[in-house]
Amino acid sequence: MSTTTITYLGGPTAILEYAGKRFITDPTFDEPGSYSAPGETTLVKTAGPAIARDAIGTIDVVLLSHHGHKDNLDYEGLELIATGIPTLSTPDAASALFGGSVIGLDSWESWRLGDVTVTAVPALHGPPGSERLVGEVTGFILESDDEPTVYISGDNASIPLVEQIAGRFPLIEIAVLFAGAARVPGIDANLTLTSTDAARAAIMLGARTVIGVHTDDWEHFSEGRDQLEAAFTGKGLLIATPRGETVML
Repeated sequence: MSTTTITYLGGPTAILEYAGKRFITDPTFDEPGSYSAPGETTLVKTAGPAIARDAIGTIDVVLLSHHGHKDNLDYEGLELIATGIPTLSTPDAASALFGGSVIGLDSWESWRLGDVTVTAVPALHGPPGSERLVGEVTGFILESDDEPTVYISGDNASIPLVEQIAGRFPLIEIAVLFAGAARVPGIDANLTLTSTDAARAAIMLGARTVIGVHTDDWEHFSEGRDQLEAAFTGKGLLIATPRGETVML
């Protein structure tokens, strides 16, 4: 019997308990504030985490979609990684966040921890051609015997890539989708899934359960939780994840 749980902390950050291990996605624990970003962009955080970094307990693995933006890895998140927790991310992140604990995975490359296999899957943080502006991004698949297969999208905006992932992993049961239709000056396109595309992705994946993250706490998220829930109306897939509460999946 599966004992998989999710605890949503805010922004893109959630703790996933899976096959006896505790994973955290894109750790962001700073209090509200502003961050200067490349291209004269300022990212504004509007709320702190539901649980502070020093109160989250033991984390076995960090699943970091990318390292270059403070809404996915902030200063407190960097301090968490600096403690030496194995951190799976892109090859660029492994080069930039040197220190030995950051492991860069190419798309479709796998890494094991005990009974859990983590596979990096492709993601695109914006429209085709935006990679030179936003950098490398990755998603993840988690698999383990007698456990549901989990897809974590990371900051992906590409439905064609979701279709590729669904073709390689036809038995995805749980999808953690980064939505919010993030937008910044200088790129006239969404950098993460819109609410409508998140619903399309869930159907394409065949998921039975969807966890929506990356819709709250930052001003550049152009769509919020209300829009995400509206897009999933009548589908019976999107579950409620109150901030700071552990939800059984």
